[in-house]
Amino acid sequence: MSDLCRRLAPKGALWRHPDFLKLWTGQSISELGSQVSQLAIPWVAAVVLHVSPFVFSLLATLGFLPFIIFALPAGVWVDRLRRRPILIFGDVGRAVLLATIPVAYGFGVLTVWQLLAVQFVVGIFTVFFDVAYQSYLPFLVDREHLIEGNAKLQLTVSVAQVAGPSLSGGLIAAITAPYAIVADAISYVVSMAFMIPIRKQEVLPERTADTPRPAMLPEVKEGLNWVLKNRFLRSIAGCTGTANFFGSIAFAIFVLYAVRTLHLSSVEVGGTFAAGSVGAILGALVVNRMQAAIGVGPAIVLPAVLSSIGGLAFPLAPRAFPLPVLIVGFFVVQFGAIAYNITQVSLRQAITPERLQGRMNAAMRWIVWGTIPLGTLAGGGLATAFGLHTGLWIGAVGGLFSFLFVALSPVRSIGAMPDTLEPTSAQAEAAGGVVEPAPMIVEPGPPAADLEA
Repeated sequence: MSDLCRRLAPKGALWRHPDFLKLWTGQSISELGSQVSQLAIPWVAAVVLHVSPFVFSLLATLGFLPFIIFALPAGVWVDRLRRRPILIFGDVGRAVLLATIPVAYGFGVLTVWQLLAVQFVVGIFTVFFDVAYQSYLPFLVDREHLIEGNAKLQLTVSVAQVAGPSLSGGLIAAITAPYAIVADAISYVVSMAFMIPIRKQEVLPERTADTPRPAMLPEVKEGLNWVLKNRFLRSIAGCTGTANFFGSIAFAIFVLYAVRTLHLSSVEVGGTFAAGSVGAILGALVVNRMQAAIGVGPAIVLPAVLSSIGGLAFPLAPRAFPLPVLIVGFFVVQFGAIAYNITQVSLRQAITPERLQGRMNAAMRWIVWGTIPLGTLAGGGLATAFGLHTGLWIGAVGGLFSFLFVALSPVRSIGAMPDTLEPTSAQAEAAGGVVEPAPMIVEPGPPAADLEA
């Protein structure tokens, strides 16, 4: 019996890491709630407030615009301050803001301007939370457990993407979209409750009167240099930013297209997201074995290829019976995106020194999420000028080429996960804050030609 229990026990060292389990549990519940709002808030705009396509695209734009405005300063503050309080404050702020939507609807005073304002301010809290979150994990767990930690976190995101849309569709049908948002507000409170008892104490860099706090601009520049002058991080930023831009063109108008052109119900849209997101769960489950079998670099390139191809399903879905094609498309896109994200985020965390984690993540967010509001605005403009279906085609075809940034770069040749790169003062000054890594082929994956074949 004991042997059987050992075989059936969850695998991985982090199952015995109490602080990680608290973070993981809180985030799992929060991610489930967030999936509710991701459908409920656009549904409020499209069905309750009857907004135009351009105003509808503004909703997504204002949610991501803070990443352009605040991401770089957020990275500096995340490196200066303890990260757990930033996470807690981010959860509290978003819970309060989201709760104002059902309250205003209940009193009959909900307007599109409030919805847009809430999206923007929630986006500000999300900027600080996300930068702190990705910077907190390398502190909380050992380097050799980064892929396991990121895989577990992404696995629950994927599970939430399966359960959340169905839950959201059901809640919208049962209690209307504005009241469904209450579930998301509650989930942030629960996430905060799990993060408060985390015991591992962060130690801030010591500063004395002789070493005053540096100005923000040089620190922002150092973080940008670390990303832009590193050939691996630069290629990843190009791939992700391009995919996000063209993906946002399509997704900014997809719900509107599904409702007004395909005539799908809230349950059908939620079910489509949920069924397609099974691919995300599979991606999170197999990514460890994938990178062990073919190497870190190919495990970044191959999922990027799959994700770019899957986007063609959205404009190709026939109007008479679109659900099967949409489900397959979401499956492929989600599988590729999750496997890609887990591996590339782990690589970024592994090669970046602790003191630069916040600024590296902020610079990456600024670049790759900064393209999202531009894409959503473009999607709204294209849909207004040429129609929703044409906008979907432009997003899908443009996204086909995003994988070339990593496929044609040294990223494809990375074998095993590398060591952290800590520049000396002289090296950092000579390289503008960046030391270019040596070739990192420890256990090479298959040649690029084999991968492409």
